[in-house]
Amino acid sequence: MTEQAHSAMRGNGETRYATCQHFLKIFDEDMQGLYQLSFLLTGDHQKGEKCFVAGMEACAKENRVFREWARTWAKRVIVQNSIRELQPRPSHSDSFAQNPTACSHKKGPIERFDVDAVLGLADFERFVFVMCVLERYREYECALLLGCSDSEVREARTQAIQELAKFRLNVFNVHGDRERGEWAEALKAQEIST
Repeated sequence: MTEQAHSAMRGNGETRYATCQHFLKIFDEDMQGLYQLSFLLTGDHQKGEKCFVAGMEACAKENRVFREWARTWAKRVIVQNSIRELQPRPSHSDSFAQNPTACSHKKGPIERFDVDAVLGLADFERFVFVMCVLERYREYECALLLGCSDSEVREARTQAIQELAKFRLNVFNVHGDRERGEWAEALKAQEIST
């Protein structure tokens, strides 16, 4: 490494680490996304708000997080608060938390996942789905945070995806062929783009 790179790494600690103002700016700029993460994890607006606010407070007190990692850290703190709040554990059941046909279908067929369907998952499966699929945590990170094994995470992710597929099929049955055709077109377009 060059001397300039070394001095930049050793630089002033105040410029390397996120401050309270950095975190408050992150929570202000991405309030909707961070709250949505908290809500999807907890499945409840009041608990989601509680975990969101606790996350903001915890981040504002943090003083040893690199500025480049501050946004990721904010999400992680919300995840940890949500885990503490609900303490999700593997259920090993095949039941959907609520009847998927009873959920109101608010999103269009092109949406990747219906919020109602995700909220209908059992707590553990919902946590795993949000963390691994939506937030792209690795299996071992998810297992470590949830206090379970990698295989339990894999099983829960598979179960969640199966339940979401069942939900989608129920929506197709309720809304008919027009939506089925639109959904098939959206999937086909997605396959072409990848």
